[in-house]
Amino acid sequence: MPISIPAISRNHPLRIDQTSVGKGRTAHEADSPWPSRATERGFTLLELMVVVAIIGFVSAAVVLAMPDPRGRVIEDAEKFAARVSAARDNAVIQARPMGVWISASGYGFEQRGAGRWMPLEDRPFATTQWWQGTGALVGESGRAQISFDSTGLPSEPLVIRLVREGERASVSVDMAGKVMVGG
Repeated sequence: MPISIPAISRNHPLRIDQTSVGKGRTAHEADSPWPSRATERGFTLLELMVVVAIIGFVSAAVVLAMPDPRGRVIEDAEKFAARVSAARDNAVIQARPMGVWISASGYGFEQRGAGRWMPLEDRPFATTQWWQGTGALVGESGRAQISFDSTGLPSEPLVIRLVREGERASVSVDMAGKVMVGG
């Protein structure tokens, strides 16, 4: 059986339309409402690689800037030291003795008035628990106390050691009332 090749018809898609001569478009493409692949512009591999690199840098910056969700024992120590300093300053400003008590699970503040120590619950002197997993080494009694007189001097020097998951930090108050954080 012989094989015959069909003749190209007038409307065949391979026929070159005279209006698109020099543009490389077939008659079918010239009539189409859709742009040809040659006129479409996508992203180059280089552009995609730059975007991926930028996303990587931003992600790395965010991860490095995020605090450890468990916190660090030094942060507890710094927060505690700041509050003890505020209590000392408050004793001077109000000309009334202020006290701080520390236990293995947290700390709180007291103010002397009407001949007795009264607990304070207003910020920044509200009773505060140590961050989960942090404990204070306060000796056999289970509680340590220090007070500041109206001149800001402490009743005695104090060193509190905080521990969490092998990390250690200490907060000390010297006889001049200076509060320091150590590692």
